[in-house]
Amino acid sequence: MGWRPSFRSIYEAEFDYVWQTLRRLGVRPSDLEDVAHDVFVTVHRKLDDYDSFRPIRPWLFGIAFRVASDYRRTSRFKREVFDSEPERQDTAPIADAQFEAREAQRLVMAALETINLDQRAVFILHELDGQTIPEVASALGEPLNTVYSRLRLARKAFCAAVTRMQQQTQRVKA
Repeated sequence: MGWRPSFRSIYEAEFDYVWQTLRRLGVRPSDLEDVAHDVFVTVHRKLDDYDSFRPIRPWLFGIAFRVASDYRRTSRFKREVFDSEPERQDTAPIADAQFEAREAQRLVMAALETINLDQRAVFILHELDGQTIPEVASALGEPLNTVYSRLRLARKAFCAAVTRMQQQTQRVKA
């Protein structure tokens, strides 16, 4: 075993990553704080099992994925559209670039929401977080061929969702 980071250093360095991962996995904004807390409780409990020779983010993603999966199975979970997330009040005028970036982020989040959770996890880890497929398979505890299949299906579903949403937007503008 190599050097093991402290819980505090993991929490401080990776909290934003875990928060963003949970959002991408479909955790409602109103529940993010509680679910992130659950992730870090699990991290604290399993820290002795962490192999410090491996990257921390895939390990954290695996924990966040399982916690988010459990969260989505609860009876209190209801599908929520991300557009219902309250906007932060900004007194500065919105520049075109900021507006376009915010719209692109909404599109990505909405498209992610249409993908099956197992496929979404693979897509997020590989396409958004830049992990290799063997790292994804290891983080999720899935066979390599299963991960490749899920990535292919997720890419197809994501592209179809983005195309569909862009067409809907164009029809509304016309």
